[in-house]
Amino acid sequence: MRAKIWGCRGSLATPGEATVRYGGNTSCVELHAPGGGLVILDAGTGIRALGHKVHANGARDADLLLTHLHLDHVEGLGFFEPLFDPEFTLRVWGPRPDGGPLQQQLSVYLSPPFFPMPFDEIPATIEFTEVERDRWTIAGMTVTTAPVHHRGPTVGYRLEEGARSMAFIPDNEPGLDPESGLELAGGAEVLFHDAQYTEEEYKTRVGWGHTSLPDYARYVTAAAPGRAVMFHHDPEHSDWQLEEMRALACELTGRDEIELAHEGMSVTIE
Repeated sequence: MRAKIWGCRGSLATPGEATVRYGGNTSCVELHAPGGGLVILDAGTGIRALGHKVHANGARDADLLLTHLHLDHVEGLGFFEPLFDPEFTLRVWGPRPDGGPLQQQLSVYLSPPFFPMPFDEIPATIEFTEVERDRWTIAGMTVTTAPVHHRGPTVGYRLEEGARSMAFIPDNEPGLDPESGLELAGGAEVLFHDAQYTEEEYKTRVGWGHTSLPDYARYVTAAAPGRAVMFHHDPEHSDWQLEEMRALACELTGRDEIELAHEGMSVTIE
């Protein structure tokens, strides 16, 4: 299993000199299984650049796993180049939103006045499956989902192939539910998890659905992953602030190898 990060910023895309090292694009991770299938986790602004690569490689299908429908996780989908290829099929998996079926809610975003082209005129074939607590197989990998603590219906994902495993939980608030998502994160070889706030910031953001550094440290200690990657960086945090947060996370967990997600980061899971 090979994963590559195309976007790891949370809440709002944040380009600029202060975010060059870790990137300003919002949530998107590419995952290749040994069988060759393409799986995409979230469709933030990072999916635009990924789409150029997918189209150039001549891929004809992919599976898109959405954690939820907040804009930072879907705002790049309309700029995913393969959507304009009538021979391409995109299978979309995600939780049922509060306002109605997943397909209906996503098509509202991908239609005027929010998007220039009506959803029904998008050339590619788009298929939708709603998930909550489910388990199925994609490209030789077993995918497991479970709800996590965040505003609106939100799930995390665990992907396994043989003894290899990766957990993807970019939005979660263990400060209000310490067990949230642990069934997915526990013992994963690689864990991508929300680490958005400092302790001071979290005091004024309780209930927003994200993780403070002390709660992140407790969560990583409980989950005990092989590799822990801090994800969903706050748009207000510069590169040097993220590095300060990583240093504190290492201190709080007693693990020197805590990592910061960054655009272009590749992870081989073995």
